[in-house]
Amino acid sequence: MHMRLQKILAQAGVASRRKAEEYIRQGRVMVNGKVVTELGTQADPDEDFVAVDGKRIQIFHNHAYIILHKPTGYITSRSDDKERPVVMDLLPNIREPLIPVGRLDWDTSGLLLLTNDGDLAYVLTHPAFHVAKTYLVRLDKPMTAEHMQVFEKGILLEDGKTKPARVRRVNTGKQTATPNLWYEVTITEGRNRQIRKMFEALKYDVRKLKRVSLGEILLGGVGVGKYRRAEAWEIEYFEKLKREKLTRKRK
Repeated sequence: MHMRLQKILAQAGVASRRKAEEYIRQGRVMVNGKVVTELGTQADPDEDFVAVDGKRIQIFHNHAYIILHKPTGYITSRSDDKERPVVMDLLPNIREPLIPVGRLDWDTSGLLLLTNDGDLAYVLTHPAFHVAKTYLVRLDKPMTAEHMQVFEKGILLEDGKTKPARVRRVNTGKQTATPNLWYEVTITEGRNRQIRKMFEALKYDVRKLKRVSLGEILLGGVGVGKYRRAEAWEIEYFEKLKREKLTRKRK
């Protein structure tokens, strides 16, 4: 079946669709021995010889979904030219060619999904689909009620105004002399270091940042640096999400 090259690369676990588009523009993708730089080019992965950097790629028709509790100090990437630790180092026994869905910065921990399902990666990362992502944030000082309202209206950053975000103070259930500095923040975008920049715009310093959910998928009790495979209900949720979002976009 013919499909766009960036989708083929994503489904093969080579890169996300956006990164695959970069590879095509850079002339790193070949179809039947010819370099292709047009983003609209289609090919049949079962019939055509599709290669990246001279190496033929293969689509895996059985999808894999790994939910990783990323620690701080790891790059969200398959490899790093500076030889820094990458999240794939935490998955030594996983044989499928997986790509991280979205990014968690070096100094951010929490839920990171890795998969070879290119359509799902596209749905979860493209800003048009507004999939919610929830984080726990520890600040240097308490938020004011006014600033919490600003979050919910959107904050003007260098790359434009953010979409409304939900923020609430986390109830720790503890009575202490020091103020509670933990907040739960939910956004539907995925800009680079977005949450940190939103707080910086209001003169707050983020001391800790941890993602705890992606859509309906929860980090739960997965230990730091550990992972688990998606459960049956989570895979059903992924399939439902793809059907709803991709069908709506085609209309």
